[in-house]
Amino acid sequence: MRTNSSNRSYFHIVYNQEVKAVAENEILLDSDRGHVIHRARLTGCVYDEEIIALLHNCKGFRKLVHSIGIEINRKNHVEDDTIVRLEVWNKANPPESITRVEAQCLSTEKETIIPLEDVEWSEEDDRLSKFVFSFEKSDAVTEVSVKLYLHDAYVVPEISMEPVDFHSNNYHQLIKQSLVRTGNNYRVKKAIEKAKSGEDVTIAYIGGSITQGASANPIQENCYAYQSYERFKQLFGSENGNHIHYVKAGVGGTPSQLGVIRYERDICSDGLIEPDIVIVEFGVNDGDDETKGVSYESLVLKILAHQKKTAVILLFNVFVNDWNLQDRLQIIGEHYDLPIVSIKNAVVDQFRLTKAEGNVINKRQFFHDIYHPTNEGHQIIAESLHYLWTQIDKQEWSEEDLELDKAPVYGNAFSNIRLLDRKEISDIAVIEEGSFVEVDTELQCVERDTDNELTPQFPHNWMRTKETGNHSFRMTITSRNLMLVFKDSDKPIFGTAEVYVDGERLKTLDPHQVNWTHCHATLLYNNETSEQHEMEIKMQEGDEDKQFTILGFGYTP
Repeated sequence: MRTNSSNRSYFHIVYNQEVKAVAENEILLDSDRGHVIHRARLTGCVYDEEIIALLHNCKGFRKLVHSIGIEINRKNHVEDDTIVRLEVWNKANPPESITRVEAQCLSTEKETIIPLEDVEWSEEDDRLSKFVFSFEKSDAVTEVSVKLYLHDAYVVPEISMEPVDFHSNNYHQLIKQSLVRTGNNYRVKKAIEKAKSGEDVTIAYIGGSITQGASANPIQENCYAYQSYERFKQLFGSENGNHIHYVKAGVGGTPSQLGVIRYERDICSDGLIEPDIVIVEFGVNDGDDETKGVSYESLVLKILAHQKKTAVILLFNVFVNDWNLQDRLQIIGEHYDLPIVSIKNAVVDQFRLTKAEGNVINKRQFFHDIYHPTNEGHQIIAESLHYLWTQIDKQEWSEEDLELDKAPVYGNAFSNIRLLDRKEISDIAVIEEGSFVEVDTELQCVERDTDNELTPQFPHNWMRTKETGNHSFRMTITSRNLMLVFKDSDKPIFGTAEVYVDGERLKTLDPHQVNWTHCHATLLYNNETSEQHEMEIKMQEGDEDKQFTILGFGYTP
């Protein structure tokens, strides 16, 4: 185990984190929202659920933690005092009732130990709040580290920060673990043979922020999508590989419910592109999917229905808490006999091993934050896809193409869904804009394909402001189903709207539910037959002086 001079086991909850040397700088621990638990899993690489459970409140924290170690590193070697304060709140009456654990640290000292045994805790303390760093001088970039030294009854394994050995046998075994199944290889082999013969082949990626390239640096070169595309070119491209084309359409924080609406626009460029292979990556984005897998299956079927016989590969990434939706969604891939790659299968079990036992990469090395991989993590994802392609290339051709004429697992209600916005207004709908006459230009933006410039999402929208009045947006549409896409925002100027269908209030639309500039898809209705419906969107009473943006709709005729 890891020890300090008192031979206590410890783990980091902050490790070499850069903070601004200002009067006060906070690092949140908020046990109610799980921040300290996320830090323990990510930064401390803690896997023991008993230890994790003790971090949920102050009582457990005191039972677990003997002392706190603080390291302050001023990069310009300035010697000054830093006051470090741990705040613990009484949940019933924050922030008036606070226990403060405070210590003075010198930036030139290796570590300052704050023992907790002499702290006079309030019996009402139940919520870890934050660390506060108060700097004497504010002219230097500063790194801080915080360790939790544990009572003797608790031990955590040692973390090795040796660089990842991408050539070791254990690493190759990790990559092999990612391959869940090759499935029916007919369509993938068709694309591979086209590439080998010099014909044009397009590989496309659709998903959330990991597909967008979040935390890859630089994002366009080191994201898993581009890396795996480059590997495909190297494997199968002829000459310079310019006949292998690349489409990347990841949008952070969005599920397959939005993906199925934007697929033709973002992957197919409204009919200009027919991809040969599409990697679908929504296995960590569909946690709140109100369609319970129907949107994901509909997207898969939408892609497979291309006349070009597009291949679909399902990719399951993983969060720092070892979670994804593989158990729910893998069954779709098995049902249609598709290739499946799981990064969860590759990395999770080995996270718990020591180097001697076969650990290849720890969580601090794989994850940049609780959701997104580091460059090393993106490389592992790319090489897992590369391994799939090499294995399929070695196989004999599947005798027949996929069988798609079968009952769906969860449903296919949205497999023919279409986008409707200001640009794509269809004769199927009659729209009265009311006060929603402006166009919102402050939108969620993403890096598309190989572009470093940001592309705004749903730029052909309808925005209502205080100045445009208080008239409803109305639409009469004949459709089987209807999804609404609206804008989330963290700005207080945005308010809540209500949506009515056929005169009945259906939903309240809160743009602060996610509280960042973001595309939010929600299902309004889903019926067996196509019928005419009247939809109305208006501001909620009391929010008439606020803004609201309708980004677009998805509908099936």
